[in-house]
Amino acid sequence: MREAIFLRQNQERWQQYERPAAGPDELAARFVALTDDLAYAQTFYPNSPTTAYLNGLTGKVHQRIYANKPQRHGRVGRFWAIELPLLVARHHRTLAVTALLFLIFTLLGALSAAYDDSFVRVVLGDAYVNQTIENIRRGDPMAVYKQEGQTLMFLGITANNIFVALSIFVQGVTLGIGTLVQMFRTGIMLGSFQYFFYHYHVLQASVLTIWIHGTLEISAVIVAGAAGFVMARGLLFPGTYARGEALRQAARDGLKMAIGLVPIFVLAGFLEGFVTRHTEMPIAVSLAIIGSSAAFIGWYFILYPRQLVRRLGQGAAA
Repeated sequence: MREAIFLRQNQERWQQYERPAAGPDELAARFVALTDDLAYAQTFYPNSPTTAYLNGLTGKVHQRIYANKPQRHGRVGRFWAIELPLLVARHHRTLAVTALLFLIFTLLGALSAAYDDSFVRVVLGDAYVNQTIENIRRGDPMAVYKQEGQTLMFLGITANNIFVALSIFVQGVTLGIGTLVQMFRTGIMLGSFQYFFYHYHVLQASVLTIWIHGTLEISAVIVAGAAGFVMARGLLFPGTYARGEALRQAARDGLKMAIGLVPIFVLAGFLEGFVTRHTEMPIAVSLAIIGSSAAFIGWYFILYPRQLVRRLGQGAAA
């Protein structure tokens, strides 16, 4: 877009940022928005007065927040330590709604499998179901995780999961319908998958094995769904912005959330490729991996963003 249009669409908002924020949530939103605007201006108008103004304004906010604090993060580290958690904090409500929807879809999958014996075969396919039943009869219900080489399995699963997450996010541009459909399919599959093992009395074995990697993987899928809905919300509810500008900002937020999931998918792929296959490991080890994964997700996507928002708010008020 031309610089004059960029300036006209955002100048009033930037002038508001010169005044004190009403609270820590607003401060966090301003900080993230300013860094995004500055990055955009540096890319398309590197030597313009607009870029110089944004650089100065961002510097003022930065000094207020980090006054007398040593810099501990580079640009990449700051993304995961500050920018991504602040983005998540801004969209906590969307994330909560997405998690609730996914839970409902998962329960629907389990109920459908419970009331229709053929449902699991429709969702998972006859080949997988038949193979797993045979594995259960042989006393090794999780044998499917031992068939492929560890490195190839790790690389293939990681690449596929990243592709699926980006696909879930990108389909937010369909007013969120595509994202909703993907979340529905994944939830239905998970619910029917887990009921299948319950039906054959090996639910404990499946939980202790599958959720070694599934805790991170499913949590990341939910966040990817929230990223898609963030983009859809910008398209559907632009507020005071032009619809194109609202979509641009929402898509940028959603993309950052989706890209931020890459390390989580890498770790989940590593666990699935190298750890999940060891079904003979002690129950305590499985529970420790599952519990630590769940604790990390709860801390990084829920507790830490809230703590960071409060800390930044206190720093700005100081």
